[in-house]
Amino acid sequence: MSTVLPDAIGARRLNRGITATWWYTVSGVMVFQVMVVFIWLSIFGGMSVDPVTLATVGIGGLVWCAASLPLLLQYRHRDDTAGPVAGWRSTLIPLAIAVVFGIVSGVVSGLWLVGAVPLIQSLALLNWPRGVRLRLLVTAMVLLAALWFIDWRTAFPDADAEISSAWVVFGVFGVGLPAMTVMSLWWWDVLVTLDRARVAEARLGATQERLRVATDVHDLQGHHLQVIALQLELAERLLDKDPDAALEQLRLARTSVTEARQGTRDLAMRFRGVPLPDEIANAVDLLRAAGTSADAEVSPDAAAAPASVLGPVIRETTTNVLRHGGGRWARLSLTRQGGSGEQGAAWRYEIVNDAASDPASGDDGSGLDGISRRVAEAGGEVRVERTKTEFHVVVTVPDRAPGKDVRR
Repeated sequence: MSTVLPDAIGARRLNRGITATWWYTVSGVMVFQVMVVFIWLSIFGGMSVDPVTLATVGIGGLVWCAASLPLLLQYRHRDDTAGPVAGWRSTLIPLAIAVVFGIVSGVVSGLWLVGAVPLIQSLALLNWPRGVRLRLLVTAMVLLAALWFIDWRTAFPDADAEISSAWVVFGVFGVGLPAMTVMSLWWWDVLVTLDRARVAEARLGATQERLRVATDVHDLQGHHLQVIALQLELAERLLDKDPDAALEQLRLARTSVTEARQGTRDLAMRFRGVPLPDEIANAVDLLRAAGTSADAEVSPDAAAAPASVLGPVIRETTTNVLRHGGGRWARLSLTRQGGSGEQGAAWRYEIVNDAASDPASGDDGSGLDGISRRVAEAGGEVRVERTKTEFHVVVTVPDRAPGKDVRR
């Protein structure tokens, strides 16, 4: 039974966690940006600024924050070779709004810092190369710090302690906004790089495994097929001259076919004969790689469980979780019921996961039927429970079921 996930399902599951992190990043940048606008409004309100200025800064600030969102969304699919302006319309309109807001708010408030922050913040959201982004950030912070100091000395030369404290908060948030934004985007870049490396490593591992299996099958089948071809060719030549010798070659060819079949079966069993603790660990790794939160409980002596029965069951149920489950969480366990060698002792394998939100995805096909037949042949039983929120499979197999001779 294959546990290879269809490409569409695998891509959706692998991207789920990184998508959530992206929205955390966007939310953080937007909240900090809105916070700066409200800090401006609170400070201006304490300075008895006229209502027109407050309305201009407040409404304009919200429009500027909304215009920054397209720049963030465009950054999500950034390309290092595309340059800072990937799409003219989606980039220039937010930049134009930032420039207009900066000019208007700077004029009505009379503060350089208020006028410069919107444009510099919008520039920080563009797709700059990494080296350029760092130099831009350092230059921007030096410039904003200088403008903040100039505003302080020109607007409040004789400010009291309360105003000075508020102005420090004003400067920290204004000067620190681009830095916080660049750090958030840098963290996103790191996460994307790690995710791509994880996907590439998984694909490379699968490719290497396929190549190894293909090489073994080629060597095995190639040898036997060559021998069979020679035996059949010799039988054809001897058919008229020595029928008995030709018949012997046909018998040898049939023996070679049997050996080839047995060799192929042994090769398949060698790849399938994985100790059950490793099977559970592989299942958990596969679920986690697909974006599912998975954990497992395994008995210390689980290697003694009937692997030929439970191994395919573990693989099939894991496949069902990947294909038909909700994809958020799953729990696996393999425990012994009763002591070793006791009458009625059995192994209990259990897997429970969140049910899919789409009822149609709950169609498990013939997988569970195959599990039931396999377990019934070993003298065990399968119990399946489905609710609106969970899907539960419990497999119980006698302790002395066949298939406990797997190499460890």
